Amino acid sequence: IAKYSNNWSEFKFIDLFAGIGGIRIAFESVGGRCVWSSEWDPAAQDTYEANFGERPAGDITKIVPSTIPDHDILLGGFPCQAFSIIGSMKGFTDTRGTLFFNIEAILRDKMPSAFMLENVTQLRSHDKGRTFRVIIQHLESLGYHVHSTVLNALDFGLPQKRERTFIIGFLDNIEFEFPKPTGEITSLSQILERDEEVDPKLWASQEIVENRRASVNGKGIPHPSIWHENKGGNISPLPYSCALRTGASYNYLLVNGIRRPSSRELLRLQGFPDDFKIVVSHSAIRRQTGNSVAIPVVRAVAKNM
Repeated sequence: IAKYSNNWSEFKFIDLFAGIGGIRIAFESVGGRCVWSSEWDPAAQDTYEANFGERPAGDITKIVPSTIPDHDILLGGFPCQAFSIIGSMKGFTDTRGTLFFNIEAILRDKMPSAFMLENVTQLRSHDKGRTFRVIIQHLESLGYHVHSTVLNALDFGLPQKRERTFIIGFLDNIEFEFPKPTGEITSLSQILERDEEVDPKLWASQEIVENRRASVNGKGIPHPSIWHENKGGNISPLPYSCALRTGASYNYLLVNGIRRPSSRELLRLQGFPDDFKIVVSHSAIRRQTGNSVAIPVVRAVAKNM
């Protein structure tokens, strides 16, 4: 029996591990209404409250699933550090990894028509694929028909190379296809602020600038560009940003090789609108955007769902 009796132009969703609301923005843009959110980090709660007028509930592990409002779609960019290279890929041996089971408990209790989960690409390969298989098996055992893939923000108009795993589930066995790449990319010139508008504290030292220039001597340097330093110390000037990261060094990304991205630029690189309010420090925004989602990618997924 089909469970889709909803008016899908006005569906209800919950926003788990909400961060600063990137997934919420994407699903609101296709007609959804958020009826509940959860986020444990106080600074992220501050940003979320300033922009959506409500403060998310706190620690998801302390929430009783039956107290959560009924909803049509469950959304969650559940913590990725336990499955990422940066987080040593401990997976379910890390307490952050077990937060998936809080999602499972909510799905079991509320049985929404659909869900969307987002995580790092390494989730699929962690522990030789066993972790991912466990997640899929648990979701299917609840009665959901599950679809998954990896999508890259570069394929959906953002100048950021950010690959993420998306897991979609429906109670009905419907035909679902993930969105196809748009073939368009926004130029960094539409993302970057003028240098004179940027806080002088974000400029790299002369020594760092000279070292970066020396390391790319002879290479073709696009302009504008964001210079990326990988873990091996190699520098790549690119016409897009590499993935924003929560715990990256301050000089991980340098705009045109001379300064760090501003708070507004970091938000734009994830697709946040310019009227999105900044109410926390720059260091907090760095963490929050590193933890956030590429909104155009999630919006494309939301439209297809």
